[in-house]
Amino acid sequence: MNGVLRLVLFQARRDRVALPVWILGISLLGVATSAAVATQFGAESSQAAILTVAASNPAFLFLRGLPDGTGTGPVVFFTAYAFTAVLASLMSTFLVVRHTRSDEELGRAELLGSVPAPRAASLMATLLLGAVANLVLAVFVAAGFIAAGLPGEGAAGAGAAVGTVGACFVGLAAVAAQVLPSGRSANGAAAALVGAAYLLRGLGDALGTPAADLLHVSSAWPSLLSPIGWGQRSRPFTSPDPSMLLVPLAAAVALGTVALVIRRRRDVGASLLIQRNGRERAGVGGASFVGLAWRLQRSTLAGWCVGAAALGAVAGALGPLVSETVSGMAPIKEFIDRLVPGGRAGLIDVFVTALLGIAGVFAAAAGIQAVLRMRAEESEGRAELLLATPASRTRWLGANVLIAAASATGVTATAGAAAAVGLGMSGAAGGPAWSLVPAALAYVPAALVFLATAAAAVALAPRLSILLGWGWLAAGLVLGEFGELFGLPLWLQDASPFRHSSAMPVEPFNQAGALGLVAVAALGTGLAAFSLRRRDLTA
Repeated sequence: MNGVLRLVLFQARRDRVALPVWILGISLLGVATSAAVATQFGAESSQAAILTVAASNPAFLFLRGLPDGTGTGPVVFFTAYAFTAVLASLMSTFLVVRHTRSDEELGRAELLGSVPAPRAASLMATLLLGAVANLVLAVFVAAGFIAAGLPGEGAAGAGAAVGTVGACFVGLAAVAAQVLPSGRSANGAAAALVGAAYLLRGLGDALGTPAADLLHVSSAWPSLLSPIGWGQRSRPFTSPDPSMLLVPLAAAVALGTVALVIRRRRDVGASLLIQRNGRERAGVGGASFVGLAWRLQRSTLAGWCVGAAALGAVAGALGPLVSETVSGMAPIKEFIDRLVPGGRAGLIDVFVTALLGIAGVFAAAAGIQAVLRMRAEESEGRAELLLATPASRTRWLGANVLIAAASATGVTATAGAAAAVGLGMSGAAGGPAWSLVPAALAYVPAALVFLATAAAAVALAPRLSILLGWGWLAAGLVLGEFGELFGLPLWLQDASPFRHSSAMPVEPFNQAGALGLVAVAALGTGLAAFSLRRRDLTA
């Protein structure tokens, strides 16, 4: 046990920057949301108005969560919980994969395994570190809510809900790291599980039953399949029920145990899914930078496209069902007719548009991941061998940016096509169902800005590129989703590329905004190419 604790301290030292950034960032988001709600919706009438709108709009419920009555605490939990739970889950999955499968892939685990310690000692240390990190996160989130003036009991319950969801994904990521053969595939699978949990929670909320006063909504059964949904059901500020957190906690313990059993029975570097060897010689495409970038990215792109297809199919197929479910409820039918022009068809458009916006985030993430692959090639020494050939760094960058842009386009097109098929089969489309494909593609210009920013980070600050690339995506989401709630200046909100994307088919295509985003992306890529040629490769 002493060896495991030493490994915990060693891993914590490696994460001495990343973990505090995650924990403080998530906690500050909760504090900022509390202050914004108290300022913008301090009056009970204002809180009732926003909750009524949310209860009557399935898209709002899908994105935010369940309204649970008036009061600053319930409105803050409704506004911020789902987003903070997703961030806690991503923090946990990245932590686990970094210290397990990625360490095995890079040879560090073999070095640690040479000391007299149990075979699963490193994994046990990672599970302990993940549990402690989420405990600290829960304390900081609760402290932030208390500092913002929320009741102590409710704040503690909200922090526990966020930390419990993160702990559940520690176990999920540990199992993924045992099953999959590489750090990239394990990270991709774990992130996909986070997205699936958010999706199931969103479906359960969108299909939920509003109360007669339109201030409360009871979620449907799909949310029971999501750890995020169980955390939400704890209702910390109105009817606290900590027993709801026992389910994700039990899942965390069970998954961690399964991961430990698998780790004790397999060799270092092995996995339940075996990575097959490549061919002895590259094909025609493998002789070019573009072909190499495609080969490195294709499996990851396939995963993103599967997720986008699932999201699009849900948007198209369930849009009419959600509309019928909500519109069939007498207390809110009249309100819907006033809220959403176009009646049922307009409500379907709002729901589909909200989910296509999430597909736009998927596209940006896929593009960023493709560009940041360059940093992995550089830090692991493969880029040096690659660039020893008579080929320029500009071509190398250009090939990766091209594949990243194609990835973003493919993800959005897949989501739009799946939504079109689902809506077409339902027979509820108010117009041509295939118009959803260009509606999804309208988010590509914003995604291009994010991948160009990631490319500039790789060229200008390679050691910080991962933090800057993903951090900018997180900042763009916060500014786009919470900027108005926080009362931020309009110019700061407009710094998010998502603010300039056209929410088709609810609003017309903004040609000027799209051209502006493409121009910014071109400038960022040019800056990256200029800077990459003038620096040395780094380890």
